[in-house]
Amino acid sequence: MNIHEYQAKALLRSHGVPVSAGRVILRAEEAKAAAGELDGPLWVVKAQIHAGGRGKGRFREPEAGEKGGVRLARSVGEAADEALRMLGRTLVTHQTGPAGKQVNRVYVEEGSDIARELYLALLIDRKTSRISFVCSTEGGMDIEDVAARTPGKILTFSVDPATGIQGFHGRRIAFALGLEGKQVKQCVDLVTRLYRLFVERDAEMVEINPLIVTPAGDLKCLDAKMGFDNNALYRQPDILSLRDETEEDPKELAASRFDLNYIALDGEIGCMVNGAGLAMATMDIIKLYGAEPANFLDVGGGATKEKVTEAFKIITSDPNVKGILVNIFGGIMRCDIIAEGVLAAVREVGLKVPLVVRLEGTNVELGKQIIRDSGLNVIAADNLSDAAAKVVKAVKG
Repeated sequence: MNIHEYQAKALLRSHGVPVSAGRVILRAEEAKAAAGELDGPLWVVKAQIHAGGRGKGRFREPEAGEKGGVRLARSVGEAADEALRMLGRTLVTHQTGPAGKQVNRVYVEEGSDIARELYLALLIDRKTSRISFVCSTEGGMDIEDVAARTPGKILTFSVDPATGIQGFHGRRIAFALGLEGKQVKQCVDLVTRLYRLFVERDAEMVEINPLIVTPAGDLKCLDAKMGFDNNALYRQPDILSLRDETEEDPKELAASRFDLNYIALDGEIGCMVNGAGLAMATMDIIKLYGAEPANFLDVGGGATKEKVTEAFKIITSDPNVKGILVNIFGGIMRCDIIAEGVLAAVREVGLKVPLVVRLEGTNVELGKQIIRDSGLNVIAADNLSDAAAKVVKAVKG
């Protein structure tokens, strides 16, 4: 689960991490009062969406102006005006794709003088199952270009969970960033606080970009992005309360309400499978036969008829789906339950695209019989390869 910048900065502040003062604006009438609560002479107005590249982004509507999603203002009135231009508009960045995201929240922050821009992040290293630090002297909007063109300027290392965070970790980062004097001590303190926040809050990613050095030689976190482990949210109610459902894919949101593992993709063949490994194999074989999967969907081993019905509704709600492949290997999940769920969903929402069903395992013959007796135009498949070939042929004509 991701959160907005202003929420991330509130968390940083609660853990003693240095950030600028700011106010969030949700309604137009709040803009001037919120900006007036901050000290000038410079204000920074930031669109709040769950995507990077805001500074280089552009609004779709001409009323928002030609500037990006991060703007400078030199008076309270100007800050309020910039916030009003952003609210309700669609910001398009390289991470949002051409559809963009609607800006429903704007963050106004006190401006900061910058001597240097650095980069610092914590994330889960899946190869080592450890928390890793990533840092670079080349912070700011072009960090992606730095990673692509000059990867040697990026330092990465993991922390042994047996020892946890130690002073030498912070010093290693400080020296890599070219910090000196009091900045080294500040860096050690910052790294320690960020690591503790990461662990205590069940985070998956904390990114500070840029981490700045002020003209006075102090460190400050000027921007922050955070993501959290969905599987740990049950023990993080305060983090869960920060969830902004308007930023999430409606199909993924609907799936989460029925405990379905769903991820939307860009292809044309919808998939409904039981088991993450089988779902991955199903997507792979669809690509092997020359098409693209429209989603990852694992209904789980103990799915009910109702869950299968909801899963089918989610797949068919995607306008990009031109065909559907149901691939079930029945163990705990019985094939007859899957068959009944699919047929119930077809009767409820209709079937406007080709549907290929491959069943194997517990009660497989009963499941196939239920489908045969339904009278619906469902294409049966004998195995996974046969299913993939049939659904791709049906979609591509």
